[in-house]
Amino acid sequence: MAIRIPRTPERSPRRVSVRALLVRLPRLVHTLPRVDLRLRETPVERWAVEDVALLIKRDDLSAPTLGGNKVRALELLLARLGRKQTLLTVGASGSTHALAVAQYGARLGAQTEVITWPQLTHDVSRATTRRLERIAHVTVARSPLDAYLRAGIRRMRGKFRWIPAGGSVPLGALGHVSAALELVEQLERDSIPLPHTLVVPLGSGGTVAGLLVGFALAGVTIRVVGVQVVPRVVANRWRVLRLARGTRALLAKLSGETIPPLDDALFDIDDAWYGGAYARETDAAREAARALASSGGPTLDATYSAKAFASALARARATPDGGVLFWLTFDARWLDDAHVAPRVLRPPR
Repeated sequence: MAIRIPRTPERSPRRVSVRALLVRLPRLVHTLPRVDLRLRETPVERWAVEDVALLIKRDDLSAPTLGGNKVRALELLLARLGRKQTLLTVGASGSTHALAVAQYGARLGAQTEVITWPQLTHDVSRATTRRLERIAHVTVARSPLDAYLRAGIRRMRGKFRWIPAGGSVPLGALGHVSAALELVEQLERDSIPLPHTLVVPLGSGGTVAGLLVGFALAGVTIRVVGVQVVPRVVANRWRVLRLARGTRALLAKLSGETIPPLDDALFDIDDAWYGGAYARETDAAREAARALASSGGPTLDATYSAKAFASALARARATPDGGVLFWLTFDARWLDDAHVAPRVLRPPR
């Protein structure tokens, strides 16, 4: 069951828009363009799942409807987006990144073109695809390479705002630098000891890279464990640390400040829960998701969050000191038909 940290009316979820980062580095107010996507502070909750205690950062609640980790990147990547402009992105079938780009782009008056490639599917990924097709123009490529080649040709031939897969570029990762600072601030405010381990899905790497930079900036020692959910050619140590260093360099440039160096030893990749293919369901992930649901918790998806939660639960069981925090990146609320966005009436040019 969940033991939610009490919140007074003064401490109800507040709009943040990288607030924690702007407080730490005030010059960014003038140098970091951003758009209001109604991003808000997400709660930290204490959970007991199968008598195992752990913390959960509810980043699924990062926005009033379609939350999750992608909103933090998109409020930076969609800044200064012109109305009637066309967004272009890529992702595997069932990509929640593509869905977030399309939905928030539509909210800002833009259209979205998505180039996908086939992958294994499950109930949530199929629902994601159906909804994406309602709000974006979707083209199916044969493979990731084919998708990127098509995207490259489209970018040369037309005027698009390119949004990289997962939003995983230094600018997008700055959203999770702020998220890391937000977490440290929350724990200090609520007198909760810092976790020694944070467990989060590792896909394209933007969330993990931003958290690593954010904890270095905050001066705290938290081990970040990225649970592999995509092929190793994408989810590998070299790519994540390269992105983290690029994020740190961009932050130094925009802020004019010296940003503390990264401690590479505080980053681990856990590949034990992957299942051998993107979106392939595993028994361990199903059991972990079922255990959380039985405790009254939110729905997890089989591609990302269920595998990462299986890792977090195993680590919390092995070290029953309450020092493990699971970072929930998937928002299941949109599965409710009440949140279905209007259909796009015409494809982008």
